[in-house]
Amino acid sequence: MPVIRSSEAVTHEIHGARFVSYATPLSGSKELCAWRGEIPAGLKAPAHTVSREEIFHLLDGELLITLDGRTDRITAGDTVIINPGATLTVENPTDRTAYSWVTTSIGLEARLADGTRIAPPWAN
Repeated sequence: MPVIRSSEAVTHEIHGARFVSYATPLSGSKELCAWRGEIPAGLKAPAHTVSREEIFHLLDGELLITLDGRTDRITAGDTVIINPGATLTVENPTDRTAYSWVTTSIGLEARLADGTRIAPPWAN
């Protein structure tokens, strides 16, 4: 039984946010990956279109989530379902870090508005 201790999680930083990966193929997962996101105060991540469904659960804090042009304020305990092909922007308009938990299938890619493809290491 693979158990990933918090001390073994791998941290990645991109576009000002931190992604602490727990479930990946390298840690023994066969189909899913999961990570904790740390979105600092004042951060607005670039819009990106995802290739796979994501389940985005806000653990702590408050965020503005724009999904395909519709913006919603979410608070701790809220969950957003992001379908494949959807365009997502995450913004933290508060003065403290927000924490999320994201689960998706292995192989997720994101495409930025300029066409740049990102295959996040925490999702592959």
